[in-house]
Amino acid sequence: MRDIDDGMPGAVDALKALYPRTGRAHVVGVTGAPGTGKSTICDRLIGSFRAEGKKVGVVAVDPSSPYSGGAILGDRIRMQEHATDPGVFIRSMATRGHLGGLSASTGDVVRVMDAMGMDVVIVETVGVGQDEIEVARTAHTTVVVLVPGMGDDVQAIKAGLLEIADCFAVNKSDRDGADKVVRELQVMLDMRPRREGDWEPPVVKTAAIHGEGIGDLRGALDRHAEWAAGSGRSGQVLTDRRKSELGEIMRGMIAKAVERRIEAYPGGIDGLANDVRAAGKDPYTAAEEILKGAMDGLKESGGR
Repeated sequence: MRDIDDGMPGAVDALKALYPRTGRAHVVGVTGAPGTGKSTICDRLIGSFRAEGKKVGVVAVDPSSPYSGGAILGDRIRMQEHATDPGVFIRSMATRGHLGGLSASTGDVVRVMDAMGMDVVIVETVGVGQDEIEVARTAHTTVVVLVPGMGDDVQAIKAGLLEIADCFAVNKSDRDGADKVVRELQVMLDMRPRREGDWEPPVVKTAAIHGEGIGDLRGALDRHAEWAAGSGRSGQVLTDRRKSELGEIMRGMIAKAVERRIEAYPGGIDGLANDVRAAGKDPYTAAEEILKGAMDGLKESGGR
């Protein structure tokens, strides 16, 4: 896992070998703003799946440490009840500046857990709010978590999260205002254009800290998985996911190749910037030269 997250040599070969064994796990994405209780919901879902004997992988994407660049392991600490369970594998990953709420290598780690034989892989995003739509490209079922008392609840969900949600969890529902959030969500869902046979995202009230509503949430996840398998749209969903994977892999390869090219330049990025200034060269030409060298190196290395 660490080699894949760090982009170490040999990681691509390992992923190629594992890929034929993927495609069996149900990938559940859990996203929402910080403080909504995503980690507690994930913890309760793990317990629910394990009670049925299912093996569970968890990818908890944490904020990066400003000093080491590594993950701040808050989620692994909160899920420590399952840390010694051989049927649970938890991997905390740092965003390392990657936008969209996930780490750049999240998809690869999910595929490794899938190949390991996990029945379910839960992906918890870092919690950056309205930008967390990338999880929908990785997950089969996406849960958007909201809580009452966030101010303008409609504003809290309008920027993309409404479109990606397969299920809404209104957590901390023992607080005042929970019913208001549920009503607003249902009104917004009723206003959406939809076609016959489309999935209708359920709105589930939970109080995860007390274990309340988790059974209802599990039922919603299972129903969505059954709908996806029998709706006739699974082929298009798979094609969309492969398109996303290809884009993600290609962007990652190009970024790594550029990074290696810059590291090999005398003085690194500082040396390159100083040379551009001294030569009076425009930065676009310098970038094109670095990119061309990176692509040549990528071709010679076979994508590694």
